Amino acid sequence: MDKNIIIKNFTIGFIPLLIFIIADEFFGLVVALVVAVAGGIFEFSYYYIRYKQVEKFVAFDVTLLCVFAFISFLMENDLFFKLKPAFIEFILALLLAIHAFSNKPLLLTMGKRFLKDITFDDTQLSMLRKISKVLLIIVLLHTAMIVYAAVNMSMEAWAFISGGLFYIIFGLFFAGQYIYFKLMRKKQSGYSIAEDEEWFDLVTPEGKITGKAPRSAVHGNPNLLHPVVHVHVFNKNGQLYLQKRADNKEVQPGKWDTSVGGHVRSGEDIIAAVNREAEEELGIKNVSFQPLYRYVMRNNYESELVYSFKTVYQGIIRVNKSEISFGRYWRIPEIEKNIGKDIFTPNFEQEYAMLKNILFNHKSVKFRQSNKK
Repeated sequence: MDKNIIIKNFTIGFIPLLIFIIADEFFGLVVALVVAVAGGIFEFSYYYIRYKQVEKFVAFDVTLLCVFAFISFLMENDLFFKLKPAFIEFILALLLAIHAFSNKPLLLTMGKRFLKDITFDDTQLSMLRKISKVLLIIVLLHTAMIVYAAVNMSMEAWAFISGGLFYIIFGLFFAGQYIYFKLMRKKQSGYSIAEDEEWFDLVTPEGKITGKAPRSAVHGNPNLLHPVVHVHVFNKNGQLYLQKRADNKEVQPGKWDTSVGGHVRSGEDIIAAVNREAEEELGIKNVSFQPLYRYVMRNNYESELVYSFKTVYQGIIRVNKSEISFGRYWRIPEIEKNIGKDIFTPNFEQEYAMLKNILFNHKSVKFRQSNKK
């Protein structure tokens, strides 16, 4: 749930109450109610003219304003009018309860116009439900405070509890959430974020970009899916080049792996990343790369959206010694013989099964990089 939706909507609802307080102080209850309703109608009209659409919350708020003001006018008592913020927050509490205790992300559905193209995976939705439960408790307590203030406290105290205290409570809550998630991210990564650290895009399984994070955050956090590129380099005899990972690599040191593999930098095009990694690791350049398939690789350390390519290369291979111990071409039967013997990385063995299907069936899968955020 976006905190801006809560703050924005409550701000809209509180403006007529401020008008009511000021008018009541100088002109009495009847005039205050009339002025407050007029202020709400003006606010609704302004929003419609300004944004060329009917904001449902504003329309609902103004309707409630008229109803509660009319009841207060008939009873010659401002109690019902003062209870209006509590009524609004109670409705918010019901929405939070549905969101928190069911499988229906109701608040996300209602806020899709504000959230636009943002998507959430299962882990993020679970976290949002937990946050909704905490918010539910806060909103219910604040609602009870408004009711108590409306019945037993002064106009000034009620005004502060209905408005100012709301901002203070939620400001502290979201500040605490920000600090908590920042500390958790550092704890999960085990690294401090350096100024020159690489940043990677965070993506959905379809490749749509949803954000970005530093290398230290994505490594060690399987919830952060990020794109990588793999290249399978063949020679004219159908042999597949494999690299032996350096002993100082973070993941699977000393194991045989895909010909070329590397991360896509934040904002970098997939094809550009393929060309860069092929040249950096094996000195291969000025060749064409055939797209094969795209898949998600997950383990306890990280999650990658892998874009795989193939090329046939007859030139000289120059191994980058800082990343690769050495490399050589393998015959396909030789690879088959050593599958499952802890010689290859698990990622390569998983991908090799897909690669065999492509090679034997002569098929390839076209894909595009999505740059939508």
